[in-house]
Amino acid sequence: MPNHLAHETSPYLLQHADNPVDWWPWSPEAFEEARERGVPVLLSVGYSSCHWCHVMAHESFEDDETAAFLNEHFVNVKVDREERPDVDAVYMEAVQAATGQGGWPMTVFLTPDAEPFYFGTYFPPEPRPGMPSFQQVLEGIRAAWTDRRQEVGEVAGKIVRDLAGRTLSYGAPGVPGEEELAQALLGLTRDYDANHAGFGGAPKFPASMTLEFLLRHHARTGAEGALQMAADTCDAMARGGIYDQLGGGFARYSVDRKWVVPHFEKMLYDNALLCRVYAHLWRATGSEQARRVALETADFMVRELRTREGGFASALDADSDDGTGKHVEGAFYVWTPAQLREVLGEEDGDFAARYFGVTEEGTFEEGASVLQLPQGDGVADAARVASVRERLLAAREQRPRPGRDDKIVAAWNGLAIAALAETGAFFGRPDLVERATEAADLLVRVHMDDHARLARTSKDGRTGAHAGVLEDYANVAEGFLALTAVSGEGVWLEFAGFLTDIVLDQFTGEDGVLFDTAHDAEQLIRRPQDPTDSATPSGWTAAAGALLSYAAHTGSEGHRTAAERALGVVKALGPRAPRFIGWGLAVTEALLDGPREVAVVGALDDVRTRELHRTALLGTAPGAVVAVGEPGSDELPLPAGRPLVDGRPAAFVCRHLVCAAPTSDVSALAEQLGVRPGV
Repeated sequence: MPNHLAHETSPYLLQHADNPVDWWPWSPEAFEEARERGVPVLLSVGYSSCHWCHVMAHESFEDDETAAFLNEHFVNVKVDREERPDVDAVYMEAVQAATGQGGWPMTVFLTPDAEPFYFGTYFPPEPRPGMPSFQQVLEGIRAAWTDRRQEVGEVAGKIVRDLAGRTLSYGAPGVPGEEELAQALLGLTRDYDANHAGFGGAPKFPASMTLEFLLRHHARTGAEGALQMAADTCDAMARGGIYDQLGGGFARYSVDRKWVVPHFEKMLYDNALLCRVYAHLWRATGSEQARRVALETADFMVRELRTREGGFASALDADSDDGTGKHVEGAFYVWTPAQLREVLGEEDGDFAARYFGVTEEGTFEEGASVLQLPQGDGVADAARVASVRERLLAAREQRPRPGRDDKIVAAWNGLAIAALAETGAFFGRPDLVERATEAADLLVRVHMDDHARLARTSKDGRTGAHAGVLEDYANVAEGFLALTAVSGEGVWLEFAGFLTDIVLDQFTGEDGVLFDTAHDAEQLIRRPQDPTDSATPSGWTAAAGALLSYAAHTGSEGHRTAAERALGVVKALGPRAPRFIGWGLAVTEALLDGPREVAVVGALDDVRTRELHRTALLGTAPGAVVAVGEPGSDELPLPAGRPLVDGRPAAFVCRHLVCAAPTSDVSALAEQLGVRPGV
């Protein structure tokens, strides 16, 4: 008998629709059911590409005996954390406060008033050292609820009061400056892994937002150490197992500090952010490797994540069928020397094993290896390498593919739009700009209502039921602003304005603090509010960036003031925890540099206009905004009212309310914007 998940849009929830557990989605009806029955709520939070979520589902939620106990004694609520990041954030904060750690699957027991009283993550079906079985936990909760309900209520009430008392204070308000950025850079230098690049130890994550800060800091100050850390980290990741050496695209993180073995799930947000980082690294250095990785990652997103509706799916699973019917992590991606020889023959198989670091012992499990480039690019016959890659990729395509989470998340699609638009513009790939535009069209058609309010998700063209959160408004605005710069189409700036206005109206509190949910959103036990980056820029700092860029395009003092107030958190956190506020540091670099405003005026079909426009886009000045327009057009504010110069297309560069003399000379414009010579 199906449970209450059959009509949901989340693929993760739909995966549980046929469980014997009588799952409910997060809804008032679920908690009303718990009140009427007088039972507690089991809240289980996970996501589609989470390995241990699948393990617990198979071990416990597909087990008839466990399901019968759950159905009798609990109301069971299943949440996709990617669809409801607000619910996830609130209860994860409680889990971390109570246990000192967190993760997914997250397992929380609640009163019918949604107040938490017992916490955990993965529970096994049998007891393990230091870890009770799931059945033991369930029986303990049932006994406590039956015999000591008043005590349970008191515990839950205290937890909620403690959470409510955690107000976010970031010290004296004020805009961060040179001192805070210098301290942040010093902190990153201390955290930097000089042997293997990247930051911290194992597991090691791709620090996309931190890398953007380092690139912008170098562009503004010339600090070679910042560029070196960024370039070496990008090189190590591109040569490591975290990067798919055959199909392009990045896995979620490396389980070791050497970037050898990844956690194999591939997320849209990582690939969008890293595509943009590598494109920006190429812009700064001309690295051929950076160019290759940016384009391969863009092509991966289009090939493997693009949906029929024109948006981008959330993720590919880590697990897939290993050919025997058993789902195994990494099965789609790893190789043994024998498998290489089977596809390529003896000679090319041995060559591929050396080139990709595939050993008889294996670098992963059961003698299999993750493909790497231990020697780097350029040490082998390029034609032979291309032939080997092509044949291995064709053979891999015959393997059972990892599952795909097809839901469209607004925020992550905003990141993808920005990455594809810029990558397409940099490398002469109009098809990538078209894919970005189609994704933007989808967000407007399906996710945005008549009041420009965003839905968080959609699937198969059907709008999800849950309201967008701050990161959705901020990252979609960021994507639209990137499209504005690349396309010259004023409609995207207009939509970005609608979204940033809603940030000001619905997400902003006193003293410029930002909340992750809107003022009129569903009220949870605590209103989530987190300025720190995780796998993506925090909604708070992403909003600061979008507000600043929109202000530069339009001259809106209100938006600039809001951006400056929001960046007060960087003044407090930047020196203390730079790895966790990288995007805020990157936005601060833009603020200190201006950001520069570049207007290009000329006929859009004139090759001279196109050369000036591309030069403007290739400028490394942090956060510079670019707008191109026809003479006499008022479609975009920056070019409006600006004339041709001696009848020729011209570029106008302004910063801090001061404008340089207009120029029709591409090399003069390049010098003003820090464009790399010879680009």
